Order: sequence, then structure tokens, then C-alpha cells
Amino acid sequence: MSARILVGTASWSDPEFVEHWYPKKLPAGDRLGWYAQQFEMVEVNSTFYAAPDPRMVERWCRSTPDGFVFNVKLHQLLSRHSTNVKLLPPALQRDAEMDSKGKVKLTPGIEQAMIEEFRRSLEILRGFGKLGALLLQLSPAFSPKAHALNELENLLGEFGEYRIALELRNRNWVKGEQLQATLDFLRAHSAAFVLVDAPAEEHFTIMPPDLNEITNPDLAYLRLHGRDARAYTTGKTVASRFNYDYSDGEIREIARRAGELAQEAKEVHVVFNNNARDYAPHAASRMRVALGQIIADKPRQTELF
Repeated sequence: MSARILVGTASWSDPEFVEHWYPKKLPAGDRLGWYAQQFEMVEVNSTFYAAPDPRMVERWCRSTPDGFVFNVKLHQLLSRHSTNVKLLPPALQRDAEMDSKGKVKLTPGIEQAMIEEFRRSLEILRGFGKLGALLLQLSPAFSPKAHALNELENLLGEFGEYRIALELRNRNWVKGEQLQATLDFLRAHSAAFVLVDAPAEEHFTIMPPDLNEITNPDLAYLRLHGRDARAYTTGKTVASRFNYDYSDGEIREIARRAGELAQEAKEVHVVFNNNARDYAPHAASRMRVALGQIIADKPRQTELF
């Protein structure tokens, strides 16, 4: 393999992990350090709901070993999701404009302010050598019928000094002739097209799992959502939507896919997002075994307690 393959999960503090994966009675402040003993990378999920506090980010850096990587999910407002004003930093809540549904209106001014809020923490991560990529996870409502990709140009330009991975959640961006236009846009902006492992179902919110397009040769970004189509399309919570326990055979299949991506990109990030029970960290550990990064998977918590 020509590239470094990093494996981790989408969050380290998910309530399901706390209940089913971490050692019992492990203090909350010790969880990140314990996680970092198992994996070399994590995707920060909390930043989707709140701009990160720089002091907290510095604690993250000091709690993890040299070389550990944080991928940062951008705030839901920047990702074009419907956003409650209470999820903005207090200083921005006063000036926020509301739309007809009482949600924050994404204006150029508030977008720029949120970018600056994130930049402070990103620079701390970069200073410690621990910043991986930014994840822009767009809303399913961001569709080619209602939007254009060039609406993202300011955001991508402002974050141009960082690696950014863009996850589309509306299948129409990759259907027919639109696929080439989408890939061309991402390549022109050096953004990595987020690849997925997902149900083989042609639902508009499910991206095709057989796409392996590399739009930035520096980074291939693979997110794993499980393969239960009914759960994905009807689940009301993250745990219910991505409630899927990968089999050993499926893990080996994904490891082969990651190996193929490693022939085309300088670095491959594999993020398990099947955050029900201990499914994600258990799958990520087996993935590292399949890649030859560790010798054996740790026993599951149910076997220990």
C-alpha cells in the first residue's frame, strides 16, 4: 500500500460507546486518551452542533499522543442544515436573522463569522500537528434542483488552506450527467469526494456505495454507515439510522477497498459511523486487524463485564 490508512469512528463520546464500549467507571475526562490508545484518528462530531472552544481543543491535543489525527465536522449551519439559533455561539445569536420557519438564515455575514469561530480552533489543532481534514456533511435538502455547488465557493475558499472532505447526502448530485459536473467542481476546489459504504438502495438520501472517485490525490475519505436500508431511511436517531454490526467478511471487503484507494491517494481515512452500541469501535478495531495495523481485536465489553 502506498498510502497511510487511518481508521477511526465518528465521535469518541457517543452515549452508546460510553454504555457499551468504554471500560466501566472510566472518568469522562479519560475517554479520549483511552480511545487514542486504540485508534490513530477520530472524526469530531460535537462540532456539528457547536463551534469548538479553543481551550477545549487544546485539552484534546494534550490528551492524545503525537501523530493522533482529528477530523473536524463543520457546523450544521455551514453544512446547509436547518439550524436553531441556540446552536450558534452566544455572540452570534443576537445578530442572526431568522427565516420564515424560525431557523437561522445563512447570510454571507454569519457564514463568515462561523468560519472565523472555527478557524481559531483549527489553528490550535494544526499547531499541534493533529489536524486531519474538515468534513462538510451537506443536508439531503441541498439538492441540484434547489441549489448549485458554486454556493459553496466562499466556504471552500475560506477553508482552502486546510484539507476538506465534502459529503453529499442527496443522490441526485451523482446521477447521470450530473456526476461529472459534481466531480469536476470538487477537483477544481481540491475537495475530497466522501465515499460511502451504505445500503444498496436507490433512495435519494443514500449515496451509491460503489463510487470510488478520488477528487483530491492527497486524501481519500471513506465513511461507513452500515447496510440496513430500512434503518437508514426510517430511523429517527443516529443510533437507529446506523444500527448495523459489520460482519468479519464485510470488514475484509472494506479493507480491500481501502487498499485500492491507497493506490490512488496519499492518505486514506476510514471512518465508521455505525454508532449503535459498540458496533463502530468494534468494526474499526477489526478493520485495523484486517489491514495488519494491530495483531488482534480486543474482546467486546460484554465478554469482560
